[in-house]
Amino acid sequence: MSHPTSLVTDVSTDEFPTVVISSSLPVVVDFWAPWCGPCRQLSPLLSDLAKEYEGRLLVVKVNVDEEPALASSFGIRGIPALVFYKAGTPREMITGMRGAVELRQWINHHLAS
Repeated sequence: MSHPTSLVTDVSTDEFPTVVISSSLPVVVDFWAPWCGPCRQLSPLLSDLAKEYEGRLLVVKVNVDEEPALASSFGIRGIPALVFYKAGTPREMITGMRGAVELRQWINHHLAS
């Protein structure tokens, strides 16, 4: 289900291979939970970045409470956790709240590589 006024989409375990692995665009996957304060703080920033990078990058969210097997398959131990995918392969994971400047640098680094 998509978030209103946002390009960020929630994905389930069943949708993950199609939406993330098979994507022609690089993808940032946000592993989060509704009870996580830093996750809620990061959400509007990710929506802004999804708009800023529209056409060059997808941003999707995985609720770890609803998709625990998917989260554990990535070894997610702390949230928020962001995983950058390029060509169907996870390239790097970062955890914890990050600012806009740091996230842009991280995204730009992976888009350029």
